[in-house]
Amino acid sequence: IAERERATEKLVTALLPVVDDIERAIDHARSQELADDFKQFVDGVDAVHAKLLDVFAHEGVEPINPKGEAFDPLEHQAVGRVEDASQYDETVNDVYQKGYRMADRILRSAMVTVTYGGEKRPAPEPEAAPEDATADTAESTEE
Repeated sequence: IAERERATEKLVTALLPVVDDIERAIDHARSQELADDFKQFVDGVDAVHAKLLDVFAHEGVEPINPKGEAFDPLEHQAVGRVEDASQYDETVNDVYQKGYRMADRILRSAMVTVTYGGEKRPAPEPEAAPEDATADTAESTEE
């Protein structure tokens, strides 16, 4: 099974530049004034792109598109900084290239710009573990 996963990771990683090129071509075409027959062609390419992403999803591959999220150096590669006091410090401002993960492995980090000059992001609230709740219930029923 591990050998199959490595082979799948290798194939997906090799296909990521192809996905990037398809996405850039679709974005460029959609930004232009197009004749109706060319719009249909772009729609067809978009459908092929969607099918490819469905195959990825079936194999457990997820895109990392963190615009507006907290910067995470384990998943994001900062390629620039942007001063923006209206956003929390260390927020992903732009995503130049989406990243991808497969299960718990990062296949490619997202290339992003990160903000500075804003307020510090508040610390996340700690989540109560479900086993703690059951332990408290068990203790209270014993009394």
